[in-house]
Amino acid sequence: MIKIELAKIEDLQRVKTIAEACAADMISKNIFQWNEKYPSRDVFKNDIMNNSLYISKQGDIITGCIVISTKKDHVYKNIDWLSKDYMNIYIHRLAVHPDYQKKGIGKSLMTFAEEYAKINDFKSIRLDTFSKNIRNNKFYKSRNYNQLGNVFFPMQSEYPFHCYEKIID
Repeated sequence: MIKIELAKIEDLQRVKTIAEACAADMISKNIFQWNEKYPSRDVFKNDIMNNSLYISKQGDIITGCIVISTKKDHVYKNIDWLSKDYMNIYIHRLAVHPDYQKKGIGKSLMTFAEEYAKINDFKSIRLDTFSKNIRNNKFYKSRNYNQLGNVFFPMQSEYPFHCYEKIID
């Protein structure tokens, strides 16, 4: 059974290890979405301190993570979002260790985020994913997220990241 809870500072190293394993797995598939610079340990530490990092667990093993934030990053300012900038959440750093992928953990983390949005009266969920990560793009489209504009993260890739939004009913 998958359990999802807020990450604690003692979970930091395991979360960083998951991100590193995901980066290596994606790079081996020619998907240059994450690298040795991103996501950094400091980024995850900040997520924990802001109470925005959630982890998935099977027993005592941390298998994945997701950031649920209310902060709109500056890079999103030129995106023509479906909803107004009011009561939106932003998803970042969704990761499932490669040893645990294709077992429904990513779906469980996104379902958790969507339920969190509903329970807390958020109007929409916004996120971005790498344009060259076909699997991720298909995943979000299958969950009824609308693909909108693009943003760029030059430290990660020359290719765009597609922005998505889902209106919460």
